[in-house]
Amino acid sequence: MKKIVFTGGGTVGHVTLNLLLMPRFIKDGWEVHYIGDRNGIEYEQIKNSGLDVQFHSIATGKLRRYFSFQNMLDVFKVGFGILQSIAIIAKIRPQALFSKGGFVSVPPVIAANLLRVPVFIHESDLSMGLANKIAYKFATTMYSTFEQPSELAKVKHVGAVTKVGQHTDKVTPIQLPEILSHFDK
Repeated sequence: MKKIVFTGGGTVGHVTLNLLLMPRFIKDGWEVHYIGDRNGIEYEQIKNSGLDVQFHSIATGKLRRYFSFQNMLDVFKVGFGILQSIAIIAKIRPQALFSKGGFVSVPPVIAANLLRVPVFIHESDLSMGLANKIAYKFATTMYSTFEQPSELAKVKHVGAVTKVGQHTDKVTPIQLPEILSHFDK
C-alpha cells in the first residue's frame, strides 16, 4: 500500500490545504499519516475531520525572530522533533511527505529529506514564511499560490486552491494530476 505523510500546523491555515488533499489520497487507496503537535491546532483539526488519518505527535519549538530565552529551549525541542520524526518516518516508510508549513513542519521535512523521502511543500502566501524558507532547502518540489522569484528553481506555480479540483478564476488552475504524478516515484 502506498503511504504519505502530511505535516503542517500552528494555525488553521497550515492545516486547511492538507484537509482538502487527504480525502483524495484516502480515496485513491493511500495510507495517510499526519505529523504534528498534539497540543497544536492541527491535532484537533485532524481528529475532528472524520478522516482515516493516523496522527503522530512530535516535540516542536517555534523559531522566533526576536530575542527570547524560549528560543534556546526551542532549539532543543526542534532537534528532538527531528529525531522523533526520523523514527516515525522510518517506521512508516512513506512514498512522500507533503508539508503546508508552520513551525511544526520543519522537523518532519528535515527528517524525510535525511531518509530520502521526496518532500513536497506548499506556500500560499505572497512571501515565504520562515518555516517554508527552511523547508525549501530540503524539498523536492515547492508549490506556490503566487509566482515566486525565478531563482527558486524548485517552485511550481499552481494558483489558489479553494477545493481540490476547483480554483479561483483569476489564477492558473492547479494541476492535481501533475501534482499527484510526483507521488508515484
